[in-house]
Amino acid sequence: MANGEILAPVSGSVWKIECTEGQAVSEGDTIMILESMKMEIPVEAPVSGTFSSLTVKEGDPVEEDAVLGVVTT
Repeated sequence: MANGEILAPVSGSVWKIECTEGQAVSEGDTIMILESMKMEIPVEAPVSGTFSSLTVKEGDPVEEDAVLGVVTT
């Protein structure tokens, strides 16, 4: 997770986005929730900082290891 990139841990779809761009987050905070095979998978901030970039929206399909957003320190 170079430079605070938030990567999709699994393939699925973006079920819910919990943070807004510009929001301060701590390492481990839930940024969004993915849905895969009828399971909800939380995606956490890799580092503490500012949630500075979002590259998906709710309902978007995502592949494993896709960049979902960035947290800047």
